[in-house]
Amino acid sequence: MNRKLLTILLISFAIAGGCALLVYKIVSNRMMAARPVLTTRVVAAATDIKLGAVLTAADLTTEDIQGTVPKGAILKPEGAIGRGVISDLYQGEPVLESRLAPQGSGGGLAPTIPQGMRATAVHVDQVVGVAGFVTPGMRVDVLVSGTPPGAQNPDQGTVTKTILQNIAVLSAGTDIQKDAEGKPQQVQVVTLLVTPDQAQTLSLAATEMKIQLVLRNPTDTKVSPVNATAMGQMFGEMGPAAPHPGVRRAPKAATKVYTIEVINGNKTDEQKFKSPEAKQ
Repeated sequence: MNRKLLTILLISFAIAGGCALLVYKIVSNRMMAARPVLTTRVVAAATDIKLGAVLTAADLTTEDIQGTVPKGAILKPEGAIGRGVISDLYQGEPVLESRLAPQGSGGGLAPTIPQGMRATAVHVDQVVGVAGFVTPGMRVDVLVSGTPPGAQNPDQGTVTKTILQNIAVLSAGTDIQKDAEGKPQQVQVVTLLVTPDQAQTLSLAATEMKIQLVLRNPTDTKVSPVNATAMGQMFGEMGPAAPHPGVRRAPKAATKVYTIEVINGNKTDEQKFKSPEAKQ
């Protein structure tokens, strides 16, 4: 076969193969574009919804989601209307079961309490502690101050002890969420999220001692042992007053004692007398 003819045939086959591949891709893309995409309609937030709110029909809308539906997504508005929000929802976000309180539990603070936990209110002083600097979501330690009953060493005075660490703040005053700027406010009552045992400890401390809150970094979750501090430890042991520097006290002279033996008949007796200098 002519070598020139063979070369022309090979080039022709290559061009034909490339054209066939290009046509195949174009046809495949058009077929995929024409194929209907499976979507699922779910309930979504029509606007930003704050924690503690009770959902109404005006708060909800529907959106189509392609592909996998988020776990726990609510498909019908009836499944969300009337339920409390336990976590902030944002506009266009699908409403999930895990973000809502159970049906019939209402809104406010109670539905936000996790299973097995308790919310307890602590009265704080507006002047001391962090009464004016705490907002919902912060973490605090709880300190108590007082005189322990049956203290073996009453001279130590008031004792301060850390009884709880890394406790979440549920609300400050009547607010269960931060304001737009996250600013603190002056409050007299702070609600803490605790276990049942911790709730008993707080209740007992509130009846007998003064409670103070100490702010901590939210990322610092380490619970460390803290020894109690007594007033006597702060000032040390109160011993006799030390002499003024540079002043030397004169040493006390040794007391001289004289012994006189008295003989009376067959009886012998000894009498001791101090020297006149010792009497002075």
